[in-house]
Amino acid sequence: MRRHTRSGATLPGFLDQLEVLLKDEDPAVRTRTCELLHLITSHNIGRQALLCSPLLARLSQLLDDPSPICRTRAHRVMNSLALLPAGANALQALVPKLMLKLEKEQEEKEEEVQALLLSTLSCCSRLDAGPALSHRGVTLIGRKLSHACSNIRREAAGAMMALSVPVEGKRQVCEAGVLPVLADLLRDQDVDVQANAAGAIMNTVVITTGKHQCLELDVLPVLLQLLSERKQDVEEEQRRKALVLYSLRALTSLAEAPDGRRRLLLQLPLLVGRSEAPEEDADIRRAAWRAVNVVTWTP
Repeated sequence: MRRHTRSGATLPGFLDQLEVLLKDEDPAVRTRTCELLHLITSHNIGRQALLCSPLLARLSQLLDDPSPICRTRAHRVMNSLALLPAGANALQALVPKLMLKLEKEQEEKEEEVQALLLSTLSCCSRLDAGPALSHRGVTLIGRKLSHACSNIRREAAGAMMALSVPVEGKRQVCEAGVLPVLADLLRDQDVDVQANAAGAIMNTVVITTGKHQCLELDVLPVLLQLLSERKQDVEEEQRRKALVLYSLRALTSLAEAPDGRRRLLLQLPLLVGRSEAPEEDADIRRAAWRAVNVVTWTP
């Protein structure tokens, strides 16, 4: 079925016209065209049409456009596409280029571009972390974890969480010395930065090396402190749900190590309290219950 615009032109035909404009000599025209494409990608029909068009190749070239504003607008379109699985899949071939762009962006001038790059890489890596891992993803993204901009820290920690899902990613996180930085981010002022850092730690402590490194970094007290904190505001407490869940799951994995279990036995009342409180979120109660079972397990 062919989609038509109000003027009667088909959407694919309309996109063909935009492809010509993306090649225009005037950077303002290229920029405005990217802005229009960004609007189009806010609708499902537009996203699908764009993914089926040859525009992606041209958009990827605009990531190197001499106009900074045009580059930023092109990144916005790419990021909008990456939020969908089909878009993330279509962008997999661009991951090596995106990693190179991330390495070269000037921090003081391109903060929005860095955040968009990291978000796009995170979406692509959630679908398949392999391309980013094979192009120094853990090392390059790890450098952004300490950035002064909270948006960049948040997106970097989110990307690291995606990269740490496969075993190879967990191994690289341990080898690249990223865990100390992630541990510091657990104390960040931004709850989303904290949650993403806790998620990356949760993934990494599944393997033995990750457990040992986190125990040596004394991450346990920090995770327990995050569990003990309660917010009176319902919305604020809901925002912390992911942080609490990831912390509980990280603690559950750490309890599989003898030293971790020994330490957590001393904090059992806190875990039991979160597993039994009737007003507690059901997902958090279940995660706390699993943690209690692992901590109290005896052969």
